[in-house]
Amino acid sequence: MTAPGDALDVLCFGGEDWWYHNRGHVDMQLMRHMAARGRVLYVNSVVMRKFNFGEGAMFLTRLIRKAKSIGRGVVRVDENFFVYSPVTLPVHHVPVARRLNQAGLYLQARFASARAHLARPIVWVACPAACEAALRLPRQALVYQRTDRYEEFPGVDAGRIREMDIVLKREADVTFFVNTALFEEERSQCRFAYLLDHGVDYDHFANADGTLGVPAEMQGLKSPIVGFFGGIDDHTFDVALAAQVAGECPEMTFVFVGSVSADVTALEALSNVRLIGKRPYQEIPHYGRCFDVAIMPWRQNRWIEACNPVKLKEYLALGKPVISTPFRELENYQGLVYVAKGPQEFAAALGRALAEDSAERRRLRRARVREHSWDAKAREAIEAILLPRHAPRGGIRGGE
Repeated sequence: MTAPGDALDVLCFGGEDWWYHNRGHVDMQLMRHMAARGRVLYVNSVVMRKFNFGEGAMFLTRLIRKAKSIGRGVVRVDENFFVYSPVTLPVHHVPVARRLNQAGLYLQARFASARAHLARPIVWVACPAACEAALRLPRQALVYQRTDRYEEFPGVDAGRIREMDIVLKREADVTFFVNTALFEEERSQCRFAYLLDHGVDYDHFANADGTLGVPAEMQGLKSPIVGFFGGIDDHTFDVALAAQVAGECPEMTFVFVGSVSADVTALEALSNVRLIGKRPYQEIPHYGRCFDVAIMPWRQNRWIEACNPVKLKEYLALGKPVISTPFRELENYQGLVYVAKGPQEFAAALGRALAEDSAERRRLRRARVREHSWDAKAREAIEAILLPRHAPRGGIRGGE
């Protein structure tokens, strides 16, 4: 095992695609900062969802996007940071095809590792579908990032993903959790579990001072502006609730910045709603600074129960009042986040948030997340990976 201070190379099987997804995701952010300690190869997400031709245009969009990503090969995006998209197929539910798929992924990972000059890196798994290939790779440590319940992701073989999850928790030198409830539920299944809260790109959001000007889509909008940035996906975002809240508050403008994969017909029908679409990560704070209130209208399901959205800290770094549907991690933000369940309660919370906002409240929101930089989280992760393996089986919470 590498000693503290030595170069630390990492091969990460990411949960997203570097080229097409929001780079605020935890695995991408941690890997960017890990690259300060050694070389990092970020392997874009392994295909998990079964083919679904019924999705029509969305299926074709995903297929073209993945093909373009694969066509890039191994790309050096920074001095010590490389990105690679492997060829994989959604055949995890077919035993023979799955083994061929994993063998191909293993060979591609070895090829990309050689191109990035990684010899025996830490193998970091954020996407459980990479399990079998990851276990075969030469490594100095195996890390499993249990960020979400991927078995709850739409269109996957839930049983097979659960099996991979169990194996990874058993074999990984460290399993990182970001959600307290999931950590408490599964820590005993792990060889070693560690609760590592999300970080935030604090300066990027807190110092969005308007030097780029007000984005064109935000100019001339009627105040107050209620905003959301991030993906609008059916398994996370409650479109019906968001539309009902906007309907309850016709005097407010509701702005949604991000990619859309859900049916948003109900939102599009409202005159006080603006769907802006996906924007580069670098520009997101300049949209967010135009919000008077930020919202998180999540569905109430098992995916959300295990969530810890990075955008919460990003909203707080902007100093914005936040209103959210309930989930466990909000217990750590009492007094800083308004929690609402239905459309009327949500609409009432919007009114309170606007009335109660002040310079002091904005200062307190920023202060809550100021010390949670991604660089600090990367250092904490490295320390946990290098901990002696006599730590208790049940795991520890970050900061203990």
